Amino acid sequence: MWIRDEQFIRGEIPMTKFEIRALIMANMNIQIGDELLDIGAGTGSISIQAAKLGAKVVSIEREREGIELIKKNSEKHSVDIEILEGEAPDIIPDRKYDKVFIGGSGKQMEGILKKVLPLIEEGGIILGTFITLKNLNLFTNILKKQNLKKIDISLIQSSRVRTKAEMLLAENPIFIVRGEL
Repeated sequence: MWIRDEQFIRGEIPMTKFEIRALIMANMNIQIGDELLDIGAGTGSISIQAAKLGAKVVSIEREREGIELIKKNSEKHSVDIEILEGEAPDIIPDRKYDKVFIGGSGKQMEGILKKVLPLIEEGGIILGTFITLKNLNLFTNILKKQNLKKIDISLIQSSRVRTKAEMLLAENPIFIVRGEL
């Protein structure tokens, strides 16, 4: 059920690594039948893992290579995902979601949140991952202004031992911000 990094078809598009992906799934409390919107889906690793856990997924990506990777990866892992190519917030379907994940915003964070927050069901969850303090602060401040029930912020740092060199190599630290409506 859990998909390892090496099981995804990769390209030049960034991919959320396994350890972070597992934490995202746990923090979003993905359940069978959840309606999940994945904005800035990249290779589709979040979308595909959520679909494997039983969510119905809408995946938005603006890069053509990302769209092709999501298609290939969803076929490889036998999951059905609604894939939309284009810029958020413009192409966000106007329907209700239980969970929203923002992995990339293309400098449209304010517009995305303005569009998506009213679409999240009562008791739903919005979660974003960030490597820059600017986007972390922007996302967090908007959530605070919307008076969400609870906002949690974590900084996750993981490292891997590379077998050939026997060296510990760090991955980028990732901020995870989770808000409950």
